[in-house]
Amino acid sequence: QVQLVESGGGFVHTGNSLRLSCDASGGTFRSYTLAWFRRAPGKEREFVATIRPSRHAYYSDAVKGRFAITRDNAKSTLYLEMNNLKDADTAVYFCAAGARVLTSHSASASAYDYWGQGTQVTVSS
Repeated sequence: QVQLVESGGGFVHTGNSLRLSCDASGGTFRSYTLAWFRRAPGKEREFVATIRPSRHAYYSDAVKGRFAITRDNAKSTLYLEMNNLKDADTAVYFCAAGARVLTSHSASASAYDYWGQGTQVTVSS
């Protein structure tokens, strides 16, 4: 069983940056595919970014070039560096971990076994 706890959310002005963290406990962190998803008000949960055990990363078109997903296996921590934030990035951000995530399904929430409780990010001018 893996427990995931996000932190780092908050309020930020448009154009600024924020870094989210996701601390994991239990399981074998280095072997999991990890991801960030988000759910904006009134919308369904959507894929943001994923990073495989090989450290290959993939991003949604909405955040590509602005966000960076990284992992520190020694600390069992996942990060999401968010730059040039837009109002549309306002959402609850969730981290997720999966033991057997096919590359072709990396953007699918159903591919992940474990989820954090989420952290709120609010972007406003």
